[in-house]
Parts: sequence; C-alpha cells; structure tokens
Amino acid sequence: MKKIVIVTGSCGLVGSEAVKFFINKNFFVVGIDNNFRKFLFGKDGDTSWKKKELLLNKNYQHYSLDIRNLKKISDIFSKYSKDIKIIIHSAAQPSHDWAKDNLLTDFSINAEGTVNLLNSFLKYVPKATFIQLSTNKVYGDNPNKINLKESTLRFEPSDIKKYKNGFNEKLSTDHCTHSFFGVSKTYADYLAQEFGKNYNLKVGVFRAGCISGPSHSGAKLHGFLSFLVKSCMTKKTYNIIGHKGKQVRDNIHSLDLLNCFWEFIKKPKNGEVYNIGGGLFSNCSILEAIKYIESVKKIKIKLNYTSKPRIGDHIWYISDTRKFCRDYPNWKQKYNTKKLLNELLEKY
Repeated sequence: MKKIVIVTGSCGLVGSEAVKFFINKNFFVVGIDNNFRKFLFGKDGDTSWKKKELLLNKNYQHYSLDIRNLKKISDIFSKYSKDIKIIIHSAAQPSHDWAKDNLLTDFSINAEGTVNLLNSFLKYVPKATFIQLSTNKVYGDNPNKINLKESTLRFEPSDIKKYKNGFNEKLSTDHCTHSFFGVSKTYADYLAQEFGKNYNLKVGVFRAGCISGPSHSGAKLHGFLSFLVKSCMTKKTYNIIGHKGKQVRDNIHSLDLLNCFWEFIKKPKNGEVYNIGGGLFSNCSILEAIKYIESVKKIKIKLNYTSKPRIGDHIWYISDTRKFCRDYPNWKQKYNTKKLLNELLEKY
C-alpha cells in the first residue's frame, strides 16, 4: 500500500526539506506550490529552481495550485484519500511588510487557505496527522515587554535567570500589538488547535522561530539568515532595520525541524502547541551573524542602518523548547548557528 504525504509550500524551505525527508522514508509525496513567493518577493523569492530539482524524483508529484482554491484542494484529498498519512502545511504569506499593505490577500492565504486544508483533512483523512507550521509572531510584541540590557553586539534579558530558557507556550498571544501577518497566522494557529481538540484529530502546531537552510530562497522581506548571507556575499552590504542590529533571533535548520515533526508524527497528540526553534542551542543577533561572516570569509561588510524597527519585530526572542523535548526526548538538534551559517556560506 502506498503511503502518501501532502506537503503545501513544497518548493519553499520547510516544504522542500519535507519532500526530501519523507521520500527518504519511502513515502510518496504530493506537493502543492504555485510559486507565489515570486509574486511576493520578485526573483529573490522565485522557487522554480527547487521545483525542477524535486521533479527529478519519481516519488514526487507536483500540483501548481493555490491553497485558497477549495475545490482543487478537495479534489487532491479525494483522489489520494485512502493513502494519505500525513499533511505538512508549510504554505503561507510570510512577510510582515507585505501583509500590512495587502490585508485581504495575506488573510486569505494564511487563514482561508488553512481552513480549506483542515476541512479537507477532516472530511477525507481524519486518521492522518496534520502539522501546522505556525510562528512566534502569534505572540505579537509581548516578548519586547521584558526588561533588556544592551551589550556590544546584542540585547539580553536583564533577568537572565527568569528567561534563561527563552519563552515558553504560556506567553500570552493577547494584550499586545501584532503585525498583520501575525494576526492571520494566529487565526490559522488557533484553528488548527481547535480542529485537533473539537474533532479529536491528530494535529501538532509548531510556533517556529527563524527557520533556515540552503534550500531557502531568501528575500529582503523574508528569510533572515539566508538573505543576510546572500547580501553579505554578493553585495558586501547589509541593511539593518531597527534595534541597532542587536536584536536576537534563534535559528533552526529545516532538517532539525523535520526531525521534530517526525517525532510528533510517530506519537501524535490532538491540537498540541509547541514553541520550536534554535533555542539556547542556536541563536544570534544580526551583528553577531555579520561579524562571523566577516571573520570566516575575511571580508568587510558595509552596514546601512534604519532606526525605525519593523512592527512586531522581536528584540530578543529565544524559543523555550523544553515542552517538546519532554514529550519527545529522542529529538536532538544537529545544527547550531555557526554550522548553519557555514552551510549557507558554501551555497553562496
């Protein structure tokens, strides 16, 4: 019997990693991706190169369609229904900046598209497992409300003991200012949770920090480490927006994230939420990443500063992954930020 995984956003960073991951585990992968990133971000966001690469494998079937098209999504679920074991939903409109000027499109992709997938999941394959790729942006600017201290290259919590493990899932998603991207992703996040809880479906919601890897088509408006490395290596310049470049992000490699999904899939829960990211194992500020590139490649990067930060940009955000690690102790991260940066540097 054929085992099928449906992957949305299959030519993006997480999606393409999922395609390779599950083919290696003897699944047949049905990919859904209409290369909307090219429309969003121009040639930097174009994923057609990854599509060509994926199509070389006979165990991959590609559908170039929009997740907002309920009929076509339903047709795919109906066609493969008896064999679908897993749905990895990684398609999204991922940019803060783009969302604020295109509210209806942003909401229709992130919210309506997720509704379509969850309804098809419920109708055709309720025994499968659904992975919802969410984001730490559901917390709005609440992470910025803690007291921070400034050092030469980064911000850190003043009360380091209290926040030594980062932010856990108890951080409120309310009483704060969100980016409009954060709003649409919060709706999708909550919806996936409630499908799991109301209908007793196997659903995992993963609130990710920065995800990176060599399969990322990094662009100015999305793809922190990938675009940073690309800009530094090809132009020898980088534009820093807000917080002096000392804002700290945790960074998780897309393969580490897929291994996380796999542990959940082997022992799924109903609508469970996890903060997932590089955590204490893998994090850096923008300046730290640039200093590392300069030291490794023996180059000097010209920095251009904009003082006004992006709305919803976190000053210090590290994911507390202890809940997931308690539930799934076999998961281990392999990539810290330096190893991740080295892999990106090889690409460029």
